[in-house]
Amino acid sequence: MSTILIADDNKQITSILEEYAKKEGYVPKVALDGLEAIEIFRKLQPDIVLLDVMMPKMDGFEVCREIRKTSNVPIIMITARGEDFEKIMGLDIGADDYIVKPFSPGEVMARVRAILRRIARDGDQKQQFFSFDNLTINMDDYVVTIDGGNISLTKKEIELLWTLATNKNKVFSRENLLNSLWGYDYFGDSRTVDSHIKRLRAKLDEFDHKKWQIKTIWGVGYKFEGDMDEK
Repeated sequence: MSTILIADDNKQITSILEEYAKKEGYVPKVALDGLEAIEIFRKLQPDIVLLDVMMPKMDGFEVCREIRKTSNVPIIMITARGEDFEKIMGLDIGADDYIVKPFSPGEVMARVRAILRRIARDGDQKQQFFSFDNLTINMDDYVVTIDGGNISLTKKEIELLWTLATNKNKVFSRENLLNSLWGYDYFGDSRTVDSHIKRLRAKLDEFDHKKWQIKTIWGVGYKFEGDMDEK
């Protein structure tokens, strides 16, 4: 039975999400401020975290950073304003997804289900090692290197790069990527994929990689394009 940490200072919201989580068969734990969220996380090690951005004592960004020091647990950031900078910051510091208030509790639970299903599916699969030219991806340790130097990527960015790179020259639509990496399509937002691709490219482009690139296929999606001059 999966445990969900719900961190939000709005008691009405936590009460509704707690009720929905119980109906889904999850064990919800509620934190009303950032410090309490960290305390509960360290004690219980939940399976997924719903994390409000605006909380007293320690905001959601600080909590996310603290969690990411020791854990790759899935984190869904909740923002009231829905401003792009909040979404980008959340994704940059390691959040897996974001959702904007006001939201449907059913949508939140759908995203939770999708993420937990994906984790269960990935856990049943043997992780692999990928290498192409000067790029290596080690999914056992979630480490990416170019020319032997470690690249600082978030968990989701590594999973996105892995999906594209291990299917070299195959075009993925935004919907394909949402479904395979986030685990949902109807509730998905294709801008989530675009934001991750943009940040991933920026980090990779700090290093020389003339024989491969993540290429945009306009009107369709993205692909990992590689040319080793080999048959």
